[in-house]
Amino acid sequence: MKKIFCPILLSVIVTAFLAAFCLAEDEEAIRHAVTKSYPNLKVGEIRATAIPGLYELEIGADLLYFFPEKELVVFGEIWTKEGKSLTAERREQLAAKRLGDIPLDKGIKIGSGANVIIEFTDPDCPYCRKASAYLQKRNDTTRYVYFLPLPLHKDAENHARYILCSSDKAKAYEEVMTGKHDGENVDTCRDERVSALMKEHRELAAKAGVSGTPSFWINGHVVVGANIPVIEHLLKNQKNLN
Repeated sequence: MKKIFCPILLSVIVTAFLAAFCLAEDEEAIRHAVTKSYPNLKVGEIRATAIPGLYELEIGADLLYFFPEKELVVFGEIWTKEGKSLTAERREQLAAKRLGDIPLDKGIKIGSGANVIIEFTDPDCPYCRKASAYLQKRNDTTRYVYFLPLPLHKDAENHARYILCSSDKAKAYEEVMTGKHDGENVDTCRDERVSALMKEHRELAAKAGVSGTPSFWINGHVVVGANIPVIEHLLKNQKNLN
């Protein structure tokens, strides 16, 4: 048995090694071809798709497809005949992977429930306030809130700073999100640590691929916008989703 088993085992190891080597060589060739044709694209990981000759390119938080035979970059989604978007599924996987890069101690912690929510918000965004009002009523969540005040809301920056300057940040957050300080010139501290934290929140949003508010990771699943039915589904089905 040993005389039979050892060559087979060696063959499997060699085959696996050669396959890995070929994949590495293939990726290197694809990366070179993309860079040559599209020098402005900042390509992260490259993966072969289920479609022969078509490769998936990770561009920041988004996905593009490359067809090297014609040197074409394709923007769109790949769907199965069952109506499932493989592109959306991959984006979800990539977003979940980026979740581990978000330091929870940099966010405002609200609640202590079993459902973990990471939230990027603009304190003056009406959709952010809608989602916040819904979450505020629940006692089964632990929220970590990060600010991404958008330029179209002129008071959002000061409201975010007001919250971060407060000794009771969770309370200040609730006040702002319920409109208590709308139209007021709220007092903000001049603490450089707050300025640094605001900057860090923006950088974390960019790194996580967040471009709009509100954006959530709910038990590791991404929700963009105040989609209350989806948020509620993820919270109710925590055990089945994890």
